[in-house]
Amino acid sequence: MVKLIFLFICFLHFELSIAQSVNYTNISNWAVHPTNVPEVLNTYMSDTSNNSKADVFYVYPTLFLDKKDERWNIPIDDTAFRKKIIDNAIRFQASAWVECGRMFVPFYRQAHIRSYRNLENGGREALLFAYSDVKAAFQYYLDHFNNGKPIILAGHSQGSTHLTLLLKDFFDGKELKNQLVAAYLPGIGLKKNEFVTIPLMTSPNQIGGFVSWNTFKRKVNKEKFEMWYKGKAVVNPVTWNSDKVADRKKHKGFLFSNAKMYGQSFSTHLIDGAVWISAPHFPYRSMAWTMDDYHIGDINLFWVDIKYNSKQRLNEYLNNNMSKE
Repeated sequence: MVKLIFLFICFLHFELSIAQSVNYTNISNWAVHPTNVPEVLNTYMSDTSNNSKADVFYVYPTLFLDKKDERWNIPIDDTAFRKKIIDNAIRFQASAWVECGRMFVPFYRQAHIRSYRNLENGGREALLFAYSDVKAAFQYYLDHFNNGKPIILAGHSQGSTHLTLLLKDFFDGKELKNQLVAAYLPGIGLKKNEFVTIPLMTSPNQIGGFVSWNTFKRKVNKEKFEMWYKGKAVVNPVTWNSDKVADRKKHKGFLFSNAKMYGQSFSTHLIDGAVWISAPHFPYRSMAWTMDDYHIGDINLFWVDIKYNSKQRLNEYLNNNMSKE
């Protein structure tokens, strides 16, 4: 009996320690922070003129993928996972926005990929638990660093899931919406009227709204498309409007794993809730043929397009607010 009570106390302590909030006063709990910028980002930062003008809050996608790992959420201090975030998500995704302002990227106790297919059996709780970290980090950022600066929100996949909740909690119908430059939310299926006061932006210089897209091959994976994306909000991430087709020459460039940029690489085609692209023109194009879809490349396929568009929207926001002063 005593042994059972001891085991119960140990289990309860374990559960409580898991539930403790992350201390975001500790800079080590930020993957990117103005006082702690990873070297991989400095490679892409040639223009620092916006550092004092705006902030970027980025949330990384699902990297907790090990099918043998039975945990629902990854611990905040998992060093191998932290390295994975820096080497992959920060290098190939967050870098697209690095010239738009100071960047803030919190580590969070991410939900396992299985959460999305098991929402009623633990997945919803795992995702909400992960979001509680993102929310706490954003609140800390607002309280200690924002100081009224315009904000760009950027994420992918699970990161976009959390940013959708963040928009509803902090921006939609609230005063903070006035500071929203744009929210980039690729990699998930969002309704066109997902928010009350935050519209789907359908022109390249529109501000105060969100954009979203999901990238497929020409031969669309019907199961994924119909389950997650059909009928959902989408813009063409080359033209940033509702153009059905963007010629290959309009594509500004994608960032490949060899750290090189490849422009005018593919044509982009808008369909109901997603986009499909032609086979990319670059030295390693045979690799693309083996992929089921291009979800993993939703951002780096359009890396240069995103870089220029986010700076365009920021300039529009700054010009609009200067004219009001």
